[in-house]
Amino acid sequence: MNLLIKDVNLLSMKEDKVLEGVNVYIEGDTIKHIGELLPDVKVDEVIEGKDKLLMPGLINAHTHLGMSLFRNYANDVPLFDWLTKYIWPLEARLTAEDVYWGSLLSMIEMIYSGTTTYCDMYFFMEEVAKATEEIGIRGVISRGIIEEQDAKVNEEKLKDTEDLYKTWNGKAEGRIKVMVGPHAPYTCGPTYLKEILDLAKRLGTGIHIHVSETKREVEESLEKYGKTPVQHLKDLGIFEVPTVAAHCVHLTDEDIEVLKEMKVSPVYNPTSNLKLASGFAPVEKMLKKGINVALGTDGPASNNNLNMFEDIHFAATINKALNEDALSVPAFEALKMATVSGARTLLWEREIGTIEVGKKADVILIDLNKPHLHPKNDLISALAYSVQGSDVDTVIVNGKVIMEKREIKTVDVERVYYEVEKRAQNLMRGEIS
Repeated sequence: MNLLIKDVNLLSMKEDKVLEGVNVYIEGDTIKHIGELLPDVKVDEVIEGKDKLLMPGLINAHTHLGMSLFRNYANDVPLFDWLTKYIWPLEARLTAEDVYWGSLLSMIEMIYSGTTTYCDMYFFMEEVAKATEEIGIRGVISRGIIEEQDAKVNEEKLKDTEDLYKTWNGKAEGRIKVMVGPHAPYTCGPTYLKEILDLAKRLGTGIHIHVSETKREVEESLEKYGKTPVQHLKDLGIFEVPTVAAHCVHLTDEDIEVLKEMKVSPVYNPTSNLKLASGFAPVEKMLKKGINVALGTDGPASNNNLNMFEDIHFAATINKALNEDALSVPAFEALKMATVSGARTLLWEREIGTIEVGKKADVILIDLNKPHLHPKNDLISALAYSVQGSDVDTVIVNGKVIMEKREIKTVDVERVYYEVEKRAQNLMRGEIS
């Protein structure tokens, strides 16, 4: 199918400049032309771009999509209590179907707010892959691995990951990638982490892991190993493969040098870090070192939403107050975290993250005809400080229109709402769905 997005304001993310009156042609899954109208080119559909802004789809680089079933449950609780007393007991009752419907709900929410690509770590990842294939979004999936006492169980988790990779990596028209997902250095011992690393190397894929999210985690690592989580992971060789390092809140200057040296991509999760009182990631320090910092929401139980425009807003504001510097993390830098840097983090920078001829057509249209977006003085600033997720009008992934004029075309949204409500209630009552 050939599409024309006509007469639109364009932020390509190649430069911090919005172009007016641009025409973008999409052929199949690829951007074919950007510029003047081509009168001799026939298209199947024309999308009018007047009073719209076209930009790359947002990339949510750290999620736990199935946790939407736990949204607005166990709030105002410290992280370790939140996990051990509330979340993990519920997760023990999750079924594969629960994760399918919860993930589908999360994908609906992401599409409504302009996210076209995610990076997820959870359980029953085959169900997440099925939901991804069905709804039309792009994603990196990782089976969350926590070491247990039973060596056979631990071996089965590695086998599950290998099977997931062989079954789903590159599937759904190339929209799905698989990484290896050790939960954290405090839930996986050194020997097991080395086995996980060996698997990632053998598969030729990256690692998605939580790193230095809390002070407690760092203190326990120093006590147990005599080094920070970052230094511990480096010494184990984890950073020898591309690493998505979620959170990276409590870092020493030496840790930051390690992340730079090893080309690790930290994922900044400002809303989750605020809500769980984890602290403030040293984002400005990392950016000044040239580290590739991506942006994520974390799971919908600790955020409690998947609205990347909200996290862009936080990324561009929190650091100004924290560093007492109005120049800290400018609007365009926050937008880069959610597009260009996210694509690089997920090893997809050749296909997505910017709007360029030859790249995949993963783009969103934002309706600028809203009271909070008038006057149109500076649209780049507006994207970071004024735009809401609900301003997203149209979403295109891999050249396919999956939402147009706020209508999702690929799944029955009301059916998903029904299933999620039923399953969440059963979980809270201790029933099996």
